Amino acid sequence: MAIKKDFSLKNFNTFGIDIKAKYFFEASNQQSLLDILSLPEYVNEKKLFLGQGSNILFTKDFDGLVIKINLVGIEKISETEQDILIKVGAGNIWHDFVLYCIEKNYGGLENLSLIPGTVGASPIQNIGAYGVELKDVFHSLEAIEIKTGNKKVFDKIDCKFGYRNSIFKNKLKNKYIITSVTFKLNKNNTINTSYGDIHKKLAEKNKNSYSIKDVSEAVCEIRNSKLPNPKEIGNAGSFFKNPEIDIALFEKIKLKYHDISSYKLPDPNKVKIPAGWLIEKCGWKGKTFDNYGVHKNQALVLVNYGGADGKKIKKLSEKIKKSVLEFFEIELETEVNII
Repeated sequence: MAIKKDFSLKNFNTFGIDIKAKYFFEASNQQSLLDILSLPEYVNEKKLFLGQGSNILFTKDFDGLVIKINLVGIEKISETEQDILIKVGAGNIWHDFVLYCIEKNYGGLENLSLIPGTVGASPIQNIGAYGVELKDVFHSLEAIEIKTGNKKVFDKIDCKFGYRNSIFKNKLKNKYIITSVTFKLNKNNTINTSYGDIHKKLAEKNKNSYSIKDVSEAVCEIRNSKLPNPKEIGNAGSFFKNPEIDIALFEKIKLKYHDISSYKLPDPNKVKIPAGWLIEKCGWKGKTFDNYGVHKNQALVLVNYGGADGKKIKKLSEKIKKSVLEFFEIELETEVNII
C-alpha cells in the first residue's frame, strides 16, 4: 500500500496551510479503505478523513494517519415518472455531481451549485445555500464504522440533520466514514428562487420561464461575485454559521440598524440573521494582517493570501467572535473545523 510519511497537506486543504501529516494514504475503493483501517501498525493512530479539505483549518502538523477518500462513481438505483434515486461515491466532487444532475434535468441540487467539497462531506455538514439544504434531497448514505470495519446504512432520521449539523458532527464524530450518498431528485422540476438574490439575477435574463440550469448559473454568478476562488486565494468559504436569535434581540438590533436582514425559521420566536453583516458592522470586512485577513467582498470569509499560519487565522476568528459578542450580544459559531 502506498502510504506516505511526513506528507505535506498544502495541496489538500483549500486554505493552503502548509502542514504535514505523519502518514498519508489515498483510498480509491472500499477494500483499500478497509485494508488500511485493519493494519495493526495504524489501528492506534489518530485518523483524519479528507475530501477536498474545503471545510478545515489546520493549525499544526497532524500526528497521525490522514486518509484521502477518492471513492467515485454514479449509479441509478430506481426511477419513476416523478423521481429518481441516485447513489454517488463519497469522493465525487460536489459541483461536478450538481452539473451532472442539471445536464440530466434532475432537479433539487441547483441551489447548491458551486459549493466546494466532496459528496461524502455534504451530509456531515448538511450543506445548504439559497433556501435549500442537503436534507431536502437526501435519501440515505452508506458508511463504514472505523473501529470494526462494519458497513451501515443511515436514513434521514438516523442522520439527525440540523442547521449545518448532523449526527456525524456530534454523537458519531470520528466513528464512521461515509462511502456513498443516495439522493432523491425530481424530474418534474419546481425551481426555488425565493432566497437571496436569485430572483433578481434571473430577472436579468428576461425570460418567461426558468430552468434548473438557469438557477444554477444564477447561483454560480452570485457566489463568484461574493466569494473568493480557493484556487486563487486560500479560504474555506463561510467561516461562521449564520446565527439564529430571539425575535426580541433582533428587534432591539433593528432599532439601531434598519438595514439588518433576517430569514424566517420554523420557530416563530426566532430568526436567522447574516453573520457576515454582523462581522462587517464590527469593522472587520477587508481587514488585512500581513498575509491573511478578512475578504474584501464577504466578511464571512477569512483568507490566506499565501504562506499564512493557521494559528494566526484561528486567533483572528476568535477576535471576530469576541467583538460580535460584545457589540451585538450574539455568539457566533464556527462552521469550519479547526485542527
